[in-house]
Amino acid sequence: MELLQLHYFQKVARLQHMTKAAQELHIAQPALSQSIARLEENLGVPLFHRQGRQIRLNSYGQAFLAKVDIALHALEEGRREINDMNGTERGHLHIATTTLARFSEMIRAFMEDHPEINLRISQVSAEEAIPLIEAGEIDFCYTTPPIDKSGIGSVPLLREEIYIAVPPHHRLAGLPLINLSEIADEPFIGMKEGTRLRGMMDQFFSSRGMKPNIVCEVDEPAALRSFVGAGLGIALLSACKKEEASPLVLLPINDPNCRRTIQLAWLEKRYLSQAAHSFREYVTHYFAKDAKS
Repeated sequence: MELLQLHYFQKVARLQHMTKAAQELHIAQPALSQSIARLEENLGVPLFHRQGRQIRLNSYGQAFLAKVDIALHALEEGRREINDMNGTERGHLHIATTTLARFSEMIRAFMEDHPEINLRISQVSAEEAIPLIEAGEIDFCYTTPPIDKSGIGSVPLLREEIYIAVPPHHRLAGLPLINLSEIADEPFIGMKEGTRLRGMMDQFFSSRGMKPNIVCEVDEPAALRSFVGAGLGIALLSACKKEEASPLVLLPINDPNCRRTIQLAWLEKRYLSQAAHSFREYVTHYFAKDAKS
């Protein structure tokens, strides 16, 4: 059994598609198929169900993949730790983010202070974040909503108020506070289903046994603010959008308690390089200072 075979098997198992796996591995498909066949011969069992060109893991393959993931992850962790110890690790970080709120400015400041670190950033959905962390494919995830799962460490970075945004001429614009029950029938401009802000809105309303009266769905915050400004409806906006939302009026929500928490999450068993420790310490101090100011 060769290490390369395990890498090949892991890629095929995750994609469940031989051609796509061969393309991503930059090898010929016949060579990949032969490598998987030799691995199965070595183990004495088939690892995939094969139906024409379709393949999928069988029970043997699922059990073996779990061990392969652990083994390859441990080897990669060992390589990172050795490189850290002998000083050859230049400093590589892979960070995923589910929200761009206050993220880009923080990253700019970090890179100015640590130009020696090679940083890779991926934007992901909340559903994609946990598998990436658990697979050890990323060092950190800057995420909302918070992840509360065994084996995943986290630190809250900031908590933001969620406001109701209305145009200046709206009948509610002069109110100091507002309850969701007061606006149950108001026309709402909402983000499309599956987006973070839409999920928060649906959750806030359902907590009070209501559904928002959505008259328009958009796929970007800029469009949401534009439609509200045009008087087509009202919307939810986070505190970090205050300047962007101008000249909209942002009304604090009295009931329910509408806030969101942004956190930094990581896999607890993953080896954290010196670059990773520097990043976590920097980000924690950055937002602590931001909160005080």
